[in-house]
Amino acid sequence: MNKVLKLMSAALVLLLSFGFAGAGADTLKEVRDRGAVNCVINTGLTGFAFPNDAGDWEGFDVSFCQAVAAAVLGDKTKVRYVNATGKTRFTLLNSGEGDLLSRNTTWTYSRDADLGLTFAGVNYYDGQGFIAHKSLGLTSAKELDGASICIQTGTTTELNLADFFRTNNISYEPVAIETNEEARVFYEKGRCDAYTTDASGLAATRAVLADPSAHVILDDIISKEPLGPAVREGDERWGDIVRWTLNVMINAEEYGVTKSNAKRMAKGTDNPEVNRMLGSEGELGAMLGLSKDFGLNVVSQVGNYGEVFDKYLAPLGLKRGLNALYKDGGLLYAPPMR
Repeated sequence: MNKVLKLMSAALVLLLSFGFAGAGADTLKEVRDRGAVNCVINTGLTGFAFPNDAGDWEGFDVSFCQAVAAAVLGDKTKVRYVNATGKTRFTLLNSGEGDLLSRNTTWTYSRDADLGLTFAGVNYYDGQGFIAHKSLGLTSAKELDGASICIQTGTTTELNLADFFRTNNISYEPVAIETNEEARVFYEKGRCDAYTTDASGLAATRAVLADPSAHVILDDIISKEPLGPAVREGDERWGDIVRWTLNVMINAEEYGVTKSNAKRMAKGTDNPEVNRMLGSEGELGAMLGLSKDFGLNVVSQVGNYGEVFDKYLAPLGLKRGLNALYKDGGLLYAPPMR
């Protein structure tokens, strides 16, 4: 009997370590009792998560953390940031140190089914690419045969890279690094011929190189990388809150609700969809345990999706492309607010 009990205890510990600790949790209550959203973000990636001159974190992914805080606590500043590498991000989320992961993370089958994560949606459609020293004269990633390539460990890029070189019957020398900053230093010093990560990350990296013009981002895109925020499995309401925070930001852009006009529009418009989103009609907030004006708080304090994109990603030279609204030829399409 003792042996059986020990085995059961060991199995329970294993389950908890893989994220089942979220089962039955009330994250909304925990966040309100704490007075802050614990948000897992990057250790530093220009445009997505970076400290400004005052030492405060900002960026595309950071803004989503703030949007969730605005929705839940009515104040976008009520966020505690937890910095994570590609290796540590899931552990920090599943251990309970983070309530939300907002760190350029790809939604994959194994992460959804095996790691105990629930993805709230896609907030950036991306793909893996390569940056190389222009002096090499490369025009295609297929010309990287025998090259040394910097790659972040604990990411989907490792398998993608191996698959690409195997498929094209060429070889490479991997140079393992932990963070994007480490990759930038290694690459700029010539310790690797090329660096591979999501195309958005390459644009962020090139923007902070000493001479961006000396480097070329190759045209090859070798994978699909739908990036998005994630939470632990086991708390459906918290997952819905994060999901609908993202949907509010996308819908707000579609309906022309901006940071500057949201409060005026919250007094009532001719569009019932907008009225429900901003809380002047209906009780959508109550369905999630939130205030009726949670959508208003999100948009008036953080902005709609397009505003956040334009503020942080457009300066990197990134175009909307697939990340445009569906009506503008992109893939962004949020369910209706009704």
